[in-house]
Amino acid sequence: MSGNPQSEPTNERTPLLSGDPTHDSARVDSEQQSGENGDDEQTVIVEEVKGLKLWTILGTCWIGVFLGAIDSSIIATLSAPISSEFHSLSLLPWLATAYLISNAACQPISGRLTDIFGRGPGLVFSNIMFAAGNLICGLAPSTKIMILGRVIAGIGGGGLMTISTFLGTDLVPLRNRGIIQGVGNICYGTGAMLGGVFGGFINDNSSWGWRLAFLIQVPPVLVSAGLVAYLVRIPPKVSGKSYLARIDFIGAFSLVSFLVLLLLGLNAGGNLVPWIHPLPLTTLPLSLVALVFFIIWEYRATQPIIPVRLLFDRTVFAACITNLLCCMVQFQALFYIPLYLQTHGVSAARAGLVLLFSSLGVSICSVSAGYIMKKTGRYILLGTFAVSLQLTASIILATLRQDSPIWPLRIVFFLLGSGQGGMLTVTLLACLAAIDHSHQATITSATYAFRSVGSTVGITIGSAIYQNVLMDRLWERFGDLPGAAEEIKRIKDDIDELNHLPEGWHDGVAASFQEAFQSLWFTLVILAALAVISVSLMKQHTLYSTLSRKQSD
Repeated sequence: MSGNPQSEPTNERTPLLSGDPTHDSARVDSEQQSGENGDDEQTVIVEEVKGLKLWTILGTCWIGVFLGAIDSSIIATLSAPISSEFHSLSLLPWLATAYLISNAACQPISGRLTDIFGRGPGLVFSNIMFAAGNLICGLAPSTKIMILGRVIAGIGGGGLMTISTFLGTDLVPLRNRGIIQGVGNICYGTGAMLGGVFGGFINDNSSWGWRLAFLIQVPPVLVSAGLVAYLVRIPPKVSGKSYLARIDFIGAFSLVSFLVLLLLGLNAGGNLVPWIHPLPLTTLPLSLVALVFFIIWEYRATQPIIPVRLLFDRTVFAACITNLLCCMVQFQALFYIPLYLQTHGVSAARAGLVLLFSSLGVSICSVSAGYIMKKTGRYILLGTFAVSLQLTASIILATLRQDSPIWPLRIVFFLLGSGQGGMLTVTLLACLAAIDHSHQATITSATYAFRSVGSTVGITIGSAIYQNVLMDRLWERFGDLPGAAEEIKRIKDDIDELNHLPEGWHDGVAASFQEAFQSLWFTLVILAALAVISVSLMKQHTLYSTLSRKQSD
């Protein structure tokens, strides 16, 4: 399966891309999905939409992308006021974890489900779930109801992220797709970076407090749902089978089980509970069992959720591994550089401002990468350059010393965001160019799954390295002193303890933190170097200028 030109159409349908049945009727190519699987689905290719109508459709979708990204990080600044109101700290960490897990679990299956039921219904469903989840959170009388709301919002948010990407690929040829994806990346990156700022601002300037931060998202999402229902009329794949007969329930269940068990174990271990707690000790091995079962089942399935055979393609595999590694780098940095700054006396607000340089990098390089691919049709060197920016940022981090100024970290975040923005755009287009048009949604879902796993694994590995090195160095320096165990525990659990250290502890504690962070930065260098190697292994495929993947005149 490659980007070879498709055969001439043998029949025509008229899918609508707006509520006006007389406007923009679309020529359709019926393209037989992979014959090796023996299925009878045909992919409907619509006529390219341009101009104001295209941007209206995509802009409607990007409302959900922006708000879904905000919701992924909004808990960062709302955790304290929520815990104060409910008088419950024990269940609070699940507020962030619940959204992350349900979000990541629903993304990989959305491709196949919207192939069957259509992009429009899928987006409407996702918008409604997202709105319902935030409404529940805003009105929640208890922490448990809050967690339920976060799970529901995560299901909707996961669909908003992925289906908007599928829609762009349905409507825009690969040659122009990079610019569209770049703008989508800006919406996601900006939302993710501003989530904490948005939540804190609403909480501090409203009599409704933190509840308004959730409730205020409901109206625009419902408006987006209505616009999507009116504007998006992209036909699903055509098949003589019933909807239920085309859903691989076993594959979907095993994939969701793998992601839920893996992310639950990784998020809980060392964070919510000790690694030796039954929760991670049970969920992580079971996640491996679910993964093996999923791979075996999907390899033999007639209409799989994710065609695992596609992962044997060199470009697809290299692109997915690059997403995994780069997200590990990005999220380790996003999680630990602000902590590094706070250990050096920088306020949380100033540390948050440094993060904004990442959004600037994402904004510039996402669109720039798309523009370059539109002009040249090439992406291998571009992808290698983008990931090399993350390697450069990691090397700069590794050279920092205890007395280094803050300004290099602004450069670091700009380079990290630039590399991430370019990488996301390039690897997605490389995957889409390497496979048949009929698999575009399912392979896009696969890349999102690798991103989700990479972000969580990255934070987990970072936490393990940071905690172990810090504790080892503190015990090495102060373990023989009276009251060391209690003081070391306070240092580990509360950054503010650095301002109340016993006499003679300051220099040793500062050096211990520096060594812990230094170990993290060297880990980033290794991961980024592997990502550079991975992205360079992709092959160049044709970026066609037409949706039917025929050479334009």
